[in-house]
Amino acid sequence: MARFIRNKKAKGTAAENELVHKFWENNWVCVRVAGSGSTQFPAPDLLASRGDRRIMMEVKIVNSHKKYFSEQEIKDLEYFSERFGAESWVGICFEGRQWFFLPTAELQKTSAGQSFVADLVEMKRKGFGFEEMIALI
Repeated sequence: MARFIRNKKAKGTAAENELVHKFWENNWVCVRVAGSGSTQFPAPDLLASRGDRRIMMEVKIVNSHKKYFSEQEIKDLEYFSERFGAESWVGICFEGRQWFFLPTAELQKTSAGQSFVADLVEMKRKGFGFEEMIALI
């Protein structure tokens, strides 16, 4: 069991590092936040800025067509982002290595209304690729 968790954590770290490099390659500054998800305080996975634009992001890698976010997870990201004066986004790498990005305000609530879901079909329809996301003004 511990090995599975380490591998899952390693995949998440690798996905975050991939995005850090993509931001830097596109003239943004970006850092991973140490301890994100393991502290009592809200903290995004990534902080990125181009000077005139700041993004806080929760990054996920999934082996399915859907990713669920708890309501608290999204509220925490939005709280931190608002206090920091930044946009709050999710970045999801779906199976097959397809990255999609979406502002948290655009996430869809589940039918029960207690969490959010990002599915591959919807992300293809209304999500953004990396270059599209960083080009937005």
